[in-house]
Amino acid sequence: MKYKEVNAEIIGIGSELLLGHIVNTNARYLSRQLSKIGVDVFRQAVVGDNAQRIKDAVETALERADIVITTGGLGPTVDDITVKSITDSMGRALVLDEKILGSIKRFFKERSLKMHDYVIKQAYVPEKSISIRNPVGTAPGIIIEYGQKTIVVLPGPPRELIPIFEKYVTQYLSDKYHLNTTIFTRTIRTVGVPESHINRRIKKYLAMRRPVTVGIYARINEVDIKITAKAKSERGAVRKIKKVENELLKILGDMVYGFDDDSLESVVAEKFRRKGLRLSVAESCTGGLISSRITDVPGSSRYFERGYVTYSNRSKVTELGVKETLLKKCGAVSRRVAIAMAEGAMVKSGSEVALAVTGIAGPSGGTKEKPVGLVHIAMATKGKTISVERRFLASRQDFKRMVSNAALDILRKQC
Repeated sequence: MKYKEVNAEIIGIGSELLLGHIVNTNARYLSRQLSKIGVDVFRQAVVGDNAQRIKDAVETALERADIVITTGGLGPTVDDITVKSITDSMGRALVLDEKILGSIKRFFKERSLKMHDYVIKQAYVPEKSISIRNPVGTAPGIIIEYGQKTIVVLPGPPRELIPIFEKYVTQYLSDKYHLNTTIFTRTIRTVGVPESHINRRIKKYLAMRRPVTVGIYARINEVDIKITAKAKSERGAVRKIKKVENELLKILGDMVYGFDDDSLESVVAEKFRRKGLRLSVAESCTGGLISSRITDVPGSSRYFERGYVTYSNRSKVTELGVKETLLKKCGAVSRRVAIAMAEGAMVKSGSEVALAVTGIAGPSGGTKEKPVGLVHIAMATKGKTISVERRFLASRQDFKRMVSNAALDILRKQC
């Protein structure tokens, strides 16, 4: 079945984006919203507050996209030059929009703020354009019709951009381009295996072309498989996706821990709530990250009993009852100490399940026998205690994340 093909290009404007001072969350948001109405986003770009570069970026985008969306550079200051740059490149004049000026005046009056003359700049829009009142700020959104193409100019702050886009722009684009499709994506989440391993297993699916496509996206010790389909409705897209999803699940097995917005901690939370178990965690090398992730999930107080951050040997002895002789004999980073930590946490807390981690985050502290990245993870229950040894070579921050993933995955599989 043929669908109307409409594509967009998103241009983020602002030197603060180029310099990395802020993250371009607008592009992510807009791409997701456009997919819901069946608009493909093939390219994204970022340019600084420079008139010529803004002109070049917009003109280039217009050559290859039906819709060009810019974000940022609409404020009242000297470096906010987006509107003028785009207007100049199209050979149009800026005209005062009395309605927008009125809304700006109301904005300042309602807040008992003095309105300076330079703010009026925001009420000037390109001639023959459509201006959209900003419900929470002063910079309006602007739609410029350019033949069969459309330029959408949006403010940079997400709290201003989102209501303008959702309340007006989405409907406008749907009507103008007679959009009757949606692009839907199903995400399969896996943990504990490298991207290369996943790639080898599902290689033939990665070669698929529309209406259903498959892609893989690596994160820290996790890999997401995204199945995307285009259809007249979300229900139709889901039907197309389901067959491929079922085939992938058979191939991936227990590497899969969840779908879409699931996280390891939310999956573990659901399992513990369902079984009525209580959990305690004893952490050394992760410094409380596992407990933090667990308590990020709403309702975690129903099953999370307590967390121990026992970074020093002394704290392992006093808080968990690990024997000093064991620490001296085996060292803090060892299988036997991890087991003693888990069993000690279970006894001290009275919980049905306890988890413990101890390792060497680096970059120093390793030896030939116990290299940097070594970690021991143990889980104790009333009936058994298990332990695993892993090694993760990464920065301290990534190491902690990888260890917490591995530890949560043990809970997922064993409880």
